[in-house]
Amino acid sequence: MFFNLVILVALFFVDFAPASCEVDGFTYNGFQSAGNFSLAGIAERTSNGLLLLTNSTVQDQGHAFYPNPIYFKNSPNSNAFSFSTTFVFAIRSDYRPLDGHGLVFVIAPQRGIRGAVANHYLGLFNSTNNGKRSNHVVGVELDTIISKEFDDIDNNHVGIDINGLKSVAAHTAGYFDGIGLFHNLTLISGQPMQVWVDYDGSTRKINVAVAPLHVGKPVSPLLALNYDLSPILHQTMYVGFSSSTGSVPTHHYILGWSFKTNGKAQELSQLPNLPRFGRKGTSRFVTIGLPLISLVSLVVVTSVVVYYVRRKKYEELLEDWERKYRPQRFKYKDLYKATKGFREKELLGAGGFGKVYKGVMPITKLEIAVKKISHESRQGMKEFVSEIVSIGRMQHRNVVPLLGYCRRKGELLLIYEYMSNGSLDKYLHDQPIFTLNWNQRFRVIRGVASGLFFLHEECDYVVVHRDIKASNVLLDGELNGRLGDFGLARLYGHGTDPQTTRVVGTLGYLAPEHTRTGRATPSSDVFSFGAFLLEVACGRRPIQPRQDGDDLILVDWVFSYWNRGNILDAIDPNIGIDFVPGQVELVLKLGLFCSHSEPSFRPTMRHILLFLDGVVALPELSALGVSSAGLTYDHRGGFDDFVKSYPASSINAHSRSPSLTNSFVSDGR
Repeated sequence: MFFNLVILVALFFVDFAPASCEVDGFTYNGFQSAGNFSLAGIAERTSNGLLLLTNSTVQDQGHAFYPNPIYFKNSPNSNAFSFSTTFVFAIRSDYRPLDGHGLVFVIAPQRGIRGAVANHYLGLFNSTNNGKRSNHVVGVELDTIISKEFDDIDNNHVGIDINGLKSVAAHTAGYFDGIGLFHNLTLISGQPMQVWVDYDGSTRKINVAVAPLHVGKPVSPLLALNYDLSPILHQTMYVGFSSSTGSVPTHHYILGWSFKTNGKAQELSQLPNLPRFGRKGTSRFVTIGLPLISLVSLVVVTSVVVYYVRRKKYEELLEDWERKYRPQRFKYKDLYKATKGFREKELLGAGGFGKVYKGVMPITKLEIAVKKISHESRQGMKEFVSEIVSIGRMQHRNVVPLLGYCRRKGELLLIYEYMSNGSLDKYLHDQPIFTLNWNQRFRVIRGVASGLFFLHEECDYVVVHRDIKASNVLLDGELNGRLGDFGLARLYGHGTDPQTTRVVGTLGYLAPEHTRTGRATPSSDVFSFGAFLLEVACGRRPIQPRQDGDDLILVDWVFSYWNRGNILDAIDPNIGIDFVPGQVELVLKLGLFCSHSEPSFRPTMRHILLFLDGVVALPELSALGVSSAGLTYDHRGGFDDFVKSYPASSINAHSRSPSLTNSFVSDGR
């Protein structure tokens, strides 16, 4: 008798174990009593037990997660368990036939999806983390918009996503009946549909099926993918849903949901009803509306006045050709709110291209920098926006990400990722409160060189920066150098006679041939980079006014130190004594090397990286026959000819890799 009592007490505590204990499954036939279900964004539960992920709010997102972690492994390095889930959903657009965005069933390391963006990112990722292995996210997307950048097959498909929105397997939405015939389904029809997702841990196979509610689970899956989820899934993960809206208001409903590890998910039944779809009957409208017609008229007139006042405040310039750039176009209203009305307190700085403001996006809380540029003429704007969108797709760790754009009246607004430590020049000039040590400066130099090499040689087409200087180098939270404002000088070239040119840049950084011809090239970027090297190492601007009226030219000033054999005396005294003399000397000499008046004698960014990394030793300036008259060299030919003629033994003396050095010498680039 006592033994039985002990068993009953043990079972009681198992049944009522706290939420922090291991959970291997659950079932929700509606969400009326879903307890502390985790909701974020605009997600909510309706009064009749529906889970509503998004509503009529545009450019927004909603997340709904089961509150407790699910165990997917016995240990971090073991194989993932089998699991099974099924749910019933419905997607309704407020303005058919215009489609909104879809939704995703998600397995993620945490309930909150930080930094996620709405629109085509489905509230799941953003431009910087989409596709990264560190995400550890598995999803099954029900997508109703075609996004070319994610290689979507159409605007009505089901896909399996691993760490990003480029589906590893996808198929047009539909199901196979008992005899193998395929039936199409329209995901955004507003009708309830059921999804089944099954993963077999032993065969490492994922099956996905979808069918109209009450049809039953198809015999053949819509998607069958052999994929081992063990490296993707942690020991514990969270499961839930994510969805987003774009410019079309869309309602995403979940009617019921069941999940189970190491077993089959329980079938769903007695689900709540969806709200009525479409307009109410005319008779009801008449009986309710007619007594209030005068009041409605007053409200309408007032609303129209308010609407036009607000529309004027947030009015944008939108043309038909911009429709294909919709994912990269920000709403002016959102930017206005993010920057608190572009007030002066949010001003980060101003330059030749306009003012820059800090902002925080209202929904995603993403920190951004908004650059306002005047464009009085509309000529060439289509081509320039095309370039902006193209540049926005370039991703490199040493280039400031360009997130998108907006146009309003005579202004073009460019939206960048915000760099928390601001521009480099404030750490170099005007008696800075905080300065950088040599190791930090050299890391910035190496980063900028890597970014320029990416723009010159690793992009689909050559991108010339045109304005390299300390104020255009931004520092992220870890003080890594990132190039900003690249390619913007082309704005002045659009809409003009192709035979004319306009010099764009900053005095002191401009190459001699650029000022003569107005044409920027990678070699003119190298000249500017040379001025930048001397600026960072010496803590001085390329041209510095003096009291005697004779401006100090930095490159001549450093050259004079080299000529006297004490080039290290040109270093910025704020650096202190903790530095590697050989590394400082390398940077100073490389700055002089890049400042050659003849473009053919300047190294490329590929060569510069080899010098900075110590793979190739920098040639001695004395071997070039340097003259103090404008830093011209007596050596005839060009940089490539000189490198070929420079003794290989001298180069190899400081090289980390002789094989790389010999390859470099014979490369001729």
